[in-house]
Amino acid sequence: VTGDTLEPPRAFNLMFETAIGPSGQIKGYLRPETAQGQFLNFNKLLEFNNSKTPFASASIGKSFRNEISPRSGLLRVREFLMAEIEHFVDPENKSHPRFEEIKQIKLRFLPREVQQAGSTEPVETTIGEAVESKMVDNQTLGYFIARIYQFLIKIGVDPTKLRFRQHMANEMAHYAADCWDAELKTSYGWIECVGCADRSAYDLTVHANKTKEKLVVRQKLDEPIQVTKWEIELTKKLFGPKFRKDAPKVEAYLLGLSQDELAADAEQLKNNGKIVFQVEGIEGDLELDDKFVSIEQKTRTEHVREFVPNVIEPSFGIGRIIYSIFEHSFWSRPEDTARAVLSFPPLVAPTKVLLVPLSNHPDLAPVTNEVSKILRKEQIPFKVDDSGVSIGKRYARNDELGTPFGITIDFDSSKDGSVTLRERDSTKQVRGSVADIIAAVRDITYNGVSWEEGTKNLEAFVTQSE
Repeated sequence: VTGDTLEPPRAFNLMFETAIGPSGQIKGYLRPETAQGQFLNFNKLLEFNNSKTPFASASIGKSFRNEISPRSGLLRVREFLMAEIEHFVDPENKSHPRFEEIKQIKLRFLPREVQQAGSTEPVETTIGEAVESKMVDNQTLGYFIARIYQFLIKIGVDPTKLRFRQHMANEMAHYAADCWDAELKTSYGWIECVGCADRSAYDLTVHANKTKEKLVVRQKLDEPIQVTKWEIELTKKLFGPKFRKDAPKVEAYLLGLSQDELAADAEQLKNNGKIVFQVEGIEGDLELDDKFVSIEQKTRTEHVREFVPNVIEPSFGIGRIIYSIFEHSFWSRPEDTARAVLSFPPLVAPTKVLLVPLSNHPDLAPVTNEVSKILRKEQIPFKVDDSGVSIGKRYARNDELGTPFGITIDFDSSKDGSVTLRERDSTKQVRGSVADIIAAVRDITYNGVSWEEGTKNLEAFVTQSE
């Protein structure tokens, strides 16, 4: 782009290195994701769920990545907040019991075939049709994609600026069966904010291999089945004299071989009379003949099915989502572009109500105190603005903070107990008793009721333009 000469390649560690302990001699690394703690605790989580699948766990916390070039505000940083769900599922049954609830939701997909054709025009279809056509690999993956959509819309994402892009073959992790990113459109372009991947059995398998701890589900079978497997038998008494101190490492390596590896070694033993292999921590090739090992297929009756579950992982970048919502929610009033508004949904707005006494007159103080007391009791976050500036200015600066409602206390309030409720985006106002107004705020904020429905029993209030 710049015409400058590229630097020569050099090693670059994407994980942050640190020193552990008082001496600083132990090397450690800051985690690049929160997921692995959940995999390490798999057996405890399984026990907590009565040893049955499917089940899920979730975690939220800081992650660290040694970015070459942090940029774009909150979008590319070295320290960030992640929230991840690990949904463990039977690899032979990736259906979801609640798929029917979401299958009619229509989403905008950008599958890899469309990307390969050089297009960025999304395909609009229901999640049910996407799973049925195998564009999305399975029901559980589709279910979480739909739930990600519902979550993002609920917290204020503009649905016209949301799409789900499928990973191309050259960017998908080698272990993933399928992966989709929820991308949000910002001034920096389309930004990946949530990833949803079928990570197959990769994580549990790798942890089990390294720790030698079984991370599996044991399912009692209704009917016993005949299972044919490769099995290896070792003549252990010969291992000590041959390998000395390395004998336990060699034995552990051989007993940890997968079915595919055992099949290949059986073929090697049959054709060459020996197997040749390497063990981590021991230099050079090792050889064993049939006096040391035998590898045969054996058929056994099994009453319990043992399997490593697959995992569906939705992974949320909290900072990126928050930044995108700021952009999607920010606009200016057409009649006065200096008056900015943040249209946060009431549910996620930090402050729900601005309490505005019309003036500092002592007659208004008792009503202000009474309304404040009720809002505290109802656990509705609010703040009082009794500064001397005009009421229009007070509303304008709180519109810019995203406060969805304003309650105005005027001189009629001290006479009949009525107050005015103002809605941020439309600036519509209604009037009623304090109890009715607060009930409307609660219903609109926490029960998902629309402004029209929540205020239908309240009287419209017309005032001079703010």
